[in-house]
Amino acid sequence: MDAQKELIAEFDRETAKTRKMLEALPEGVDFTYKPHPKSMSLGHLAGHLTDFAGDWAMGTLTKDKVEFGGDQKWEPYIPASKAALLEKFDKALGGTREALVATTGDTWDRNWKFVYAGTAYIDQPKHQVFREAVLDHMIHHRGQMSVYLRLLNAKVPGTYGPSADEM
Repeated sequence: MDAQKELIAEFDRETAKTRKMLEALPEGVDFTYKPHPKSMSLGHLAGHLTDFAGDWAMGTLTKDKVEFGGDQKWEPYIPASKAALLEKFDKALGGTREALVATTGDTWDRNWKFVYAGTAYIDQPKHQVFREAVLDHMIHHRGQMSVYLRLLNAKVPGTYGPSADEM
């Protein structure tokens, strides 16, 4: 089995499903919507999904460490519109896919660290980080997005088979 080819195929499958979820957002949706006071806003969640396809994935592939806290702050991307969100998502996909193809050999076995305020929260081989902290994390937040869509009375697209709205 070629692990790199498998990660590329999984990235393609899962980002296509994520794009479907983002496409399901109603036109003119209120990106400030929150189902609960402790929840992310819809815009923050949608932007976070875009980050997985772009900045987060690229940081994993092209760097050995990402650090936040102190002077280095992370500002979430909050889309101004559905069109802007989809445009940013699609642009991110192209660059990340190119980086995936270019990441070969021993690079996948090198450790990657995520450090926040001086504490390392992730210190694992890049192949493991890409699967867990990028793909699995994106899938988790995509599931949250499906709940937001349902609560907004929008049609929820199927991901691993048809949804109730597609049957």
